[in-house]
Amino acid sequence: MAEIKIGRMVLSMCATNCYFLYREGEQDCIVVDPADQGASIYGALQKKGFRVAGILLTHGHFDHIWGLDALRDAANAAAECDGLEPIKCYANEAEKEVLRDAYKNVSSQAGRPCTTSADKYLKDGEEVTIAGITCKMISTPGHTVGGACYYIEEAGILIAGDTLFEESVGRTDFPTGSMSTLVHSIKDKLFLLPDDTRVFPGHGERTTIGHEKEYNPFLG
Repeated sequence: MAEIKIGRMVLSMCATNCYFLYREGEQDCIVVDPADQGASIYGALQKKGFRVAGILLTHGHFDHIWGLDALRDAANAAAECDGLEPIKCYANEAEKEVLRDAYKNVSSQAGRPCTTSADKYLKDGEEVTIAGITCKMISTPGHTVGGACYYIEEAGILIAGDTLFEESVGRTDFPTGSMSTLVHSIKDKLFLLPDDTRVFPGHGERTTIGHEKEYNPFLG
């Protein structure tokens, strides 16, 4: 099979990383965390020759979901024209309430209230295959009650959302957050992955599991 590649757009007032995953030479891609301006995300991917085949959410905070509905609508309109099934958005089953509550997802505090929903909610450890890429959802509560990471074992990639950053962790002072829960999620789940796993966070630059084990001051 062709190699799995990952691209990035930095969006929204919070400089959120919106990722897209694809197999080299293939048209279909997975979008992770459409942070804002969903129609623009769709247009940018279309110009690159990509077709959105599915969407993954790491969690429900406003700066990761503001672009979801517009992106999903544009992708589904294209799918209908091509005679294809509607695409799906996936999230942790524990994040359902955060997505549909503008206070819990902090969008009301950010001045642009937003509520939305996933098309399919995943259980911890459940795998989904989109665009020929198998992603395992790892439930990592702490930043939010239903925070999630997606592990693509074949490529050694972890999409970490706001759970784990380069030498830092996600803040836990928003609704449903818990620092002790976050630390347990990282140590008990993410640190079981191979040290050379590449970690792509929701903000900032990529790191590795091995680097965070050694240098992350929050997890010593």
